[in-house]
Amino acid sequence: MSGDGVAWARHLAQAHLASALPQRWHHVLGVVQRAESAARVVDDPDLLVAAAWLHDIGYAPDICATGLHPVDGAKFLRQQGADDRLCGLVAHHSCARVEARNRGISIDWPDEQSPLRDALWWADMTTTPSGELTAVESRIAEVRERYGPGHVVAKSVSEAAPELLAAAARTEHLLGQLFSSGPVT
Repeated sequence: MSGDGVAWARHLAQAHLASALPQRWHHVLGVVQRAESAARVVDDPDLLVAAAWLHDIGYAPDICATGLHPVDGAKFLRQQGADDRLCGLVAHHSCARVEARNRGISIDWPDEQSPLRDALWWADMTTTPSGELTAVESRIAEVRERYGPGHVVAKSVSEAAPELLAAAARTEHLLGQLFSSGPVT
């Protein structure tokens, strides 16, 4: 993906989220900042940033169809001509396969299980709903509390917690290696 793809992603996310869902937009802005900070540890930095811009587009009222925002967002992106890798990253962000299974919804794309995927999950799970930095454990607790113990989202994030924590740890390890290897230029 190129810088043009990042600009397209930013424009698309802004058009669908900034006015309609301002708090969600602040979260997206924070996730983008986190993704930019991890871009040097992935194979396609622009794709990571584009995915960060678009990861929550499925929440937009004009896009939401199934109620599972990762899938709704990925299907919308497919309609917009996005490539399968970007759609897959959005569809699977933050271990969405667990909630999809719990809701009986299928995901049309494979989960690439790569450092880029992990970095997207890390960026999302270390950003609060208002765009501030947080620890993954705190973010998981916040989601559980926001939805309540019986809600499918709370149950799904609890079930996904080990995978979310592992993805974050892998990303933080790569970031630690990057910054311990010498001066960053």
